[in-house]
Amino acid sequence: MFLASPLIRHVSRPDATLQRFMQAATNAAQQPLQDFQVNYTDDATTLAVDVPGLRRDQLQLRIEDNMVHLQSVEGAPRQVRRSWELPHEIDAAASSAKLDLGVLTLTLQRTKPVDKTVALNIE
Repeated sequence: MFLASPLIRHVSRPDATLQRFMQAATNAAQQPLQDFQVNYTDDATTLAVDVPGLRRDQLQLRIEDNMVHLQSVEGAPRQVRRSWELPHEIDAAASSAKLDLGVLTLTLQRTKPVDKTVALNIE
């Protein structure tokens, strides 16, 4: 009984290394995996999305106001369905998308404010 007591006490108290490992594993499990990166500039937002194993013809991209929707087509080797809301409206005509080595890079231009001021002639 005398020898078992210290052994039980030692096992019931995990050491600091094990505690750090368990904390890191718990934090990693709670954080969602980020398969994209976002960079903002004054003119545009660049969104780089990892889509390994997919070709251009297996992806559909849709832009609505300040929302970007990406999904894979039916029959693609893997399914992707993602949406992002940007802090600005997107000028779809000035934006571009490029797929290179499994990374889809979207350059989403900001909509330029339109001056709606009208000058009236005084008669």
